[in-house]
Amino acid sequence: MGRNVLITGIPGSGKTTLVVKLAEKLRAFKVAGFYTKEIRTRGVRKGFEVVDLRGVRTILSHVDMPGRQRVGRYGVDVAGFERYLGTVPFLSPATDLIIVDEIGTMECLSETFARLVADLLDAPVMVVATIALHGGGIIERIKKRADVLIFHVTEKNRDSLVGEIEAAVKEGLALRE
Repeated sequence: MGRNVLITGIPGSGKTTLVVKLAEKLRAFKVAGFYTKEIRTRGVRKGFEVVDLRGVRTILSHVDMPGRQRVGRYGVDVAGFERYLGTVPFLSPATDLIIVDEIGTMECLSETFARLVADLLDAPVMVVATIALHGGGIIERIKKRADVLIFHVTEKNRDSLVGEIEAAVKEGLALRE
């Protein structure tokens, strides 16, 4: 079993929903991290915000965001995202588990985020992260690590995977003690 858990799948397969459910089920542990949430206007996706597990949020990307750093039609606020990352208590001595949603193209525009993810995966604290299904560079390197257990989520298995991943995380946390 890997020391860290990765959840991958196509966009819209339920990775974020799954990780939010996991965070709720594992709240007996001291969990730090964040998840992404769509910003919608009249049913149309306009961007994404990141929300830490304490409820603090910031905009990651938006169609109306100016600037050169873009993924598709979305401008990405890399500097704002990096400031935000500094407020999340990932490596607090009290943290038992880290949740990162998502290791994807937008987030990886930030070199600070890429370094942080590498540091978190090497830290003694278990990481549960969603990761893009496709992608080179850091995404590919992370998936090839020997210390990761990868779960592929689909629309059909996303509900049953919650319990399976929860059990794997609890087993991993118990081994640490």
